[in-house]
This record gives sequence, structure tokens and C-alpha cells, in this order.
Amino acid sequence: MRAQASPLDVSALRAHFPGLARMVAGRPAAFLDGPAGSQVPESVVFAMGRVMRDLAANTGGEFITSRGIDELVESAREAAAEFVGGTAREVAFGLNMTTLSFQLAHAVARTLAKGDEIVVTDLDHDANISPWLTVARDRELVVKRAPIRAADGTLDLDGLESLLGPRTKVVAFTLASNALGTVPPARRITDAAHRVGALAVADAVHFAPHRRLDRTAVGADAVLCSPYKFFGPHAGLLSIREDLAASLPVDRVRPASEEPPGHRFETGTPSFEALAGICAAIEYIAALGSGASRRERLDSAFARIEAHEAALSRRALARAAELPGARVHGITDPARLAERTPTFCMTFEGRTARSVSAALGERGVFTWWGHYYAIAVMEALQLQSSGGGLRAGFLHYNTLEEVDRLFEELADILR
Repeated sequence: MRAQASPLDVSALRAHFPGLARMVAGRPAAFLDGPAGSQVPESVVFAMGRVMRDLAANTGGEFITSRGIDELVESAREAAAEFVGGTAREVAFGLNMTTLSFQLAHAVARTLAKGDEIVVTDLDHDANISPWLTVARDRELVVKRAPIRAADGTLDLDGLESLLGPRTKVVAFTLASNALGTVPPARRITDAAHRVGALAVADAVHFAPHRRLDRTAVGADAVLCSPYKFFGPHAGLLSIREDLAASLPVDRVRPASEEPPGHRFETGTPSFEALAGICAAIEYIAALGSGASRRERLDSAFARIEAHEAALSRRALARAAELPGARVHGITDPARLAERTPTFCMTFEGRTARSVSAALGERGVFTWWGHYYAIAVMEALQLQSSGGGLRAGFLHYNTLEEVDRLFEELADILR
């Protein structure tokens, strides 16, 4: 099976990731657990260590290390805005995406009235469902769920639009499914939400390492993601429309009124070392591309990443079709690779996902099993009661050889 040359020098870029050198049972580990958390380049490790070693201070002080932290925070906001979309004034950092999602949901709910409606989707990670269920229970709001099509794991867009009406205030959806890899047409969803005067809130956690992210381009009012999914540290990132952020009653200490609107979602002193890591992760991705500005380099880098990952997906779908007793849930048509990321949920006749994942782990192939917090997806596919599926997720540092290795090991295990 001959493949075209990758637009990325994968061998060279893998050298930036010390974790990829790990050996298991005398063989290199194959990290196919990227949807749960990516490996980290050495530049991120160095940047975080430098802050902890040389800039152990807080912001706002009249001395050199504090000024260094001030510069770091400003740089992190600029880098994050260029990565996610919007402006530095619209960026907030947090502990993780889920925490920011709960903060956003609670703030929005305070502006709603009893009986107002929120639409969530069955394609989403629970971090973009449970916060809205929680505030709906507290505020006597109505939550409606947009279904997915079990046959190909895509969002039923007509079904979603049929749920919208004059009392719809929020449409919360994902830019890419962390379980199936499905990439729904975001602009159609945000336009539908705005036609009825609702906010469009997008979960970009799984999307961010695979495709170019731009909140303003997709028309979302707020986008949330997690840097540890795009080669950075454990943290959360929110980009929210400035006027919306300014209007929401956010939980903050009193001096918050003096800050740019987006920053009001930061409830206290952030992890400065994490901000340094986020900057370094974004710079690492930008270095994969070309162009005069960082935005241009990010555009170019993600075009290359998407092309390389499409080759991984094409190979994986072909190998999966040859594997007796295996089923891939989601889009399996190679002509529809633009509608999915290289993330595969599989089940196996006569074997549990957990047992197969454990057997792969012993052979140095790292996958995941269960529901991966995409509980609504597993329920829609009728997999939740049987232990969910096995998930193998590829990132730009993975190779065609690792795709082949996964399916060779699976064939041996299933025999």
C-alpha cells in the first residue's frame, strides 16, 4: 500500500517529543491516546521550567521578576488569540475546559428566565452537556438534545434546527467529536442559533490539534479548548466575544471590573508556568508552517497537519475494513475524510473494548476504552451498557507505520 509523501517531516518533528522515545517490551511505544492528551515537545517543558526557575513572582509588582510575569501573561493572551480566534481582550485561561464551561454556563444562566431553552447535542463530550443540565436544573430551564445518526455518527442537523425556537437561548455543540472524530458543519449551526437570537457555544477541545481554529470564522460566541490536547500543559482556554463577556454576571473578586472583559472568567492567579507552556506549544505548531506572521504560519501548519492526518485516516479505514470481527463506528467512507479527524471508535465481535485495549497496552500500543466522557454518543450507538468502544486517535506525530502496527496487533489479538 503506497502512500504519497507527507507534507510534514514526521521523523524530524518526532525528535522534539521526548515522550515518543519510550520503549515497551523492547519496542517503541505507539502513542494512539492523543484524544485523551497529547505528548509534549521539549520546548514546552523548557518554557515551563524556566518560569518556575527564573520568574517565581506574581503580576503587578514593581520589580524585575514580576514585570517578566506581566510580559509572559500578555504574550500568552496574544498567542492564544491568534490560535483560537478573537482578540487578546477576549481570552481567558482556566484550570481546564470543563471548569471554564461550568463558569460560562452559570454566568449565562443568570441572564435567563424560567422556561428558556438550551440545545445540546448527542455528539458532544459531557463537558459541554453537564454544565447546561446543571444550570437548567437550578434555574428551571429546558434542555433539548439534538440527535446523531447512528449509521455514520454524524449530527442530525435538520433535527437540531427543528428544536430551535423563540425561547432558545443557547446552542452548545462540538467542533469535532472526541469519540468518533466527526466534524460537523459549524457555520450552519452557529447561523441557525443566531437566527433565533441564541448564543452559539463551541467545544473545540478535540478539534484544536487537528484543524485551524478560528472562533470568528465559524461565528461562535464562545469557544473552549484544552492546551494539553494540542501539545501543551494541562490548562483551559476560553475565547468569548468581548461584548458578551462584558455583559455576563461572572463570579469574580471586585477589582475584576478594571480588566478586559474576557479576563473576568479568570477567578484568581493562573498557573504562569502553564501560560508559558501554552505559548511554547503554539509556537511549536506555528514552526511546522511557513509565512511572515504567526497567524500565517499557523494557517500553513494546519494545512500540512490536515493533509498528513488524512493519509493516516485513509490507511486506518482501509486496514480496518480488512480486519474480521471489527467495526468502526462513525464515518468510514474515505471520500468523506474532510468530515472527520483521525480518531477511531471500534468494537470487536466477542471481545470487550477494555480487554483489547489492555492487550494492546502490553504490546506498547496505547489506546483508550470506554465512553471517554462522550456518554451521549455511546448511548446513541447502544454501546454504553457493553463497556463502550476502543478508541485509537492519531496526531500529526504519528506515522503510517504506527497505523499498520495497530491493525497488525489487533489481528493477532483477535485471533
